[in-house]
Amino acid sequence: MVDSPLSPELDELWERRAELTPADGDARAVITKAVDALDDGSARVAWIDPTTDQVVVDERAKRAILLSFRVLELGDSSAGDFHYRDRMPLKTRFDGVRVVPGAVVRWGSYVAPGAVLMPSFTNIGGYVGEGTMVDTWATVGSCAQVGRNVHLSGGVGLGGVLEPPNATPVVIEDEALIGSRAMITEGARVGRGAVVGAGVVLNPSIPVIDTETGQEISRGHVPPWSVAVSGVRQREFAGGTFGLPCVLVIKRLEEGQRHDKAQLNDALRAHGAAT
Repeated sequence: MVDSPLSPELDELWERRAELTPADGDARAVITKAVDALDDGSARVAWIDPTTDQVVVDERAKRAILLSFRVLELGDSSAGDFHYRDRMPLKTRFDGVRVVPGAVVRWGSYVAPGAVLMPSFTNIGGYVGEGTMVDTWATVGSCAQVGRNVHLSGGVGLGGVLEPPNATPVVIEDEALIGSRAMITEGARVGRGAVVGAGVVLNPSIPVIDTETGQEISRGHVPPWSVAVSGVRQREFAGGTFGLPCVLVIKRLEEGQRHDKAQLNDALRAHGAAT
């Protein structure tokens, strides 16, 4: 297990999780303290190791989230005229965050100062970086990690993952732009500064192909500083030739290049996509 800032007591509680109930006050104190750390950003579920460029998962953090469902009672909460009944309360700490009416954020997720939450949903374990906009009807699924200065356009869906504890969550790196209604799930990753066109579906089974070379770059990982759109590639089967979904890298950006919305829309429209 990675060097986690969370209590090792969580490991022992995980081993006897089947017997835990809301009556276990001592266990609940340990677990809620861990989820509080996720809520205030002093711990997080996953991050990118700067040395290896690999996603590192804090299994202890995910275990704390799963354990919380065992030791918390169902309870009522409200936001204005909206009323909820859940084991997980709503988040109450939004230091320096703009939260537009209709945004729903669960306790145990972190939203950094300078972020903007339009009417949207952020689930427990989620991480939203500084200066990021989660636009209307976008969803940050459980444990999804979103970097700084990212734009999740309207209706974007970042899939959640809780079990198994070592499963890799969705990661959107700094300065990325995710187009409307794109669906990024099952531990897929979008590199720093990348642009993902509207309606793209990305998961670890989806090939990402460089249109300049025709070569498959990866599965489920859009490389940094690139523009990617939905595509189809033909495959032969016993019953005929069928098109299977893929993601096409149609443009390379210079590292550090800021996104010019007009230029990007021109590039995307030329390939039948838009942000």
